[in-house]
Amino acid sequence: MTLQLQKPICIFDLETTGVNTAKDRIVEMAIIRVEPDGTETIKTWRVNPEMPIPIEASKIHGIYDADVADAPTFKDISQEVFDLIHDADLAGFNSNRFDVPLLAEELLRAGIDFDLKTNNLIDIQNIFHKMEPRNLTAAYRFYCDGDLTDAHSAEADTKATYEILKAQLERYDDLPKDMEKLSKFSSYFKAADFQGRIIYNDKNEEVINFGKYKGQKVEDVLIKDPGYYGWIMRADFPLYTKKIIKNVYDRIKLRMEQQQLEALKNKFNSED
Repeated sequence: MTLQLQKPICIFDLETTGVNTAKDRIVEMAIIRVEPDGTETIKTWRVNPEMPIPIEASKIHGIYDADVADAPTFKDISQEVFDLIHDADLAGFNSNRFDVPLLAEELLRAGIDFDLKTNNLIDIQNIFHKMEPRNLTAAYRFYCDGDLTDAHSAEADTKATYEILKAQLERYDDLPKDMEKLSKFSSYFKAADFQGRIIYNDKNEEVINFGKYKGQKVEDVLIKDPGYYGWIMRADFPLYTKKIIKNVYDRIKLRMEQQQLEALKNKFNSED
C-alpha cells in the first residue's frame, strides 16, 4: 500500500542512555525520510551523549562509551537532524511517548526551537496495540512474517518500523491512509507536550492533566495562581512542557498589556 503523502514523512528510532525523556541522551539515531514521490533517504548517526552510558542500557542496544567516544555530540548534528525533520510528519514505534519527546528535549538543549504544531505524529506501536493488542519484534513477526534479528540497532529498528507501517496500511482497509487522520488514530489523547501533562480540550485550549489543577485550563490556573508558573519553570519538568506553559504565560501577558494600553487610550480620549 502506497502512503498518501502531502508532505514528507520521517520514520525514526533512537537508542539512548535511558528512558527518562527529560534527562537521558541519544547515543544512536536513524531516520528514513520518504518524499511524496516515494523517494527514500536513510541517515544514521552514532552520538556522543556527553555522559556515561549506563551498563544496563549498553546491554540492550550494544553501544558502549568507547563506541561513541569520538562521535559527534547531538549539538554537532542538531541542525542536520532538524533540516531533515522540520517540514515532515514523524513516525516511530512508541514514538509519541518516548522518541519524539526525547528528541524535542535534545533539540531544545541544542538551541533549536522545535515546534510540532504543523507535524502529524504517527505512532506505529499505538496502531499495533489498537489493531492487534503486543513489542517491535512481535509486530515485525506478525505483519512482516519475519524475525527481527538485529533488534535494538537504531537502523534495523527504523527499517522494521517502516515495513510494519506499510504492512499495517496494506492489512487494514479501514485504517486511515491520510497522515493527519492516521496521526489522530495512533494517538490516545491530544497532548500538547508529549508527556500528556498538558493536553488540549475540544476547543484546542491547553488543559493541565496532572496534580491539584488537573482538568483546569492552563490560562485559568496561571491567572488565579501566578506562583504556579514559577514553580513549573523551576521544577524538573521537560523543556518542552515548560515551553508550552511559557507560551500560554506570554499569551496572557500580551493580552493584559493590550488591555491596559486600550484602557489608557480610552481614558485619554475621554479626557479630551
